[in-house]
Amino acid sequence: MTDTDQHLTAIADRDAVAFGRWMAETERTLRDGLRPFAASVDTEAVLQETFLRLWQVAPRFEPDGRPDGLLRLGLRIAKNLAISETRHHRTRPVDAAVLDETVQAEVAPPPDPLLARVISACRDKLPKKPGEALAARIESGGSDPDETLAERLGMRVNTFLQNVTRAKKMLAECLAGQGVDLFGGAR
Repeated sequence: MTDTDQHLTAIADRDAVAFGRWMAETERTLRDGLRPFAASVDTEAVLQETFLRLWQVAPRFEPDGRPDGLLRLGLRIAKNLAISETRHHRTRPVDAAVLDETVQAEVAPPPDPLLARVISACRDKLPKKPGEALAARIESGGSDPDETLAERLGMRVNTFLQNVTRAKKMLAECLAGQGVDLFGGAR
């Protein structure tokens, strides 16, 4: 990876295109840094807030001479925001190994047809826009960036991300209402 601080001067001069390039280069690293918090906070919202704060602080940012200074600051901001959200919701971060096991379980096919029907019924109850955004994200299987998915749906990226977040929350609530515990199977 190249030093992402190559964009600092332009970002400090409020060049939104340069900041967009910087975001594209650093998004995966910032997302990965939030993985331990994925079960306890809305990491998408934390990531968006991190980018907003970095945009605001970038003109005053002083590099320390080491590579990726703004990225390191972003990782610290993201972690602190996630911790604050965790405390606010009185939840605790999940160990990365436990999270990996959870992800592997989600990749496997549903354990029974009844659960598949419940999930399908809950997805069918989603409002149109959140449902479309979630479906696009699922169908892409991670192969397309959110910008591409948003464009396909005629949404701005931020609107797309908000719709995905809403869909995930509503889906979790619906499943919980049907007795499905997302982190432990059926109740």
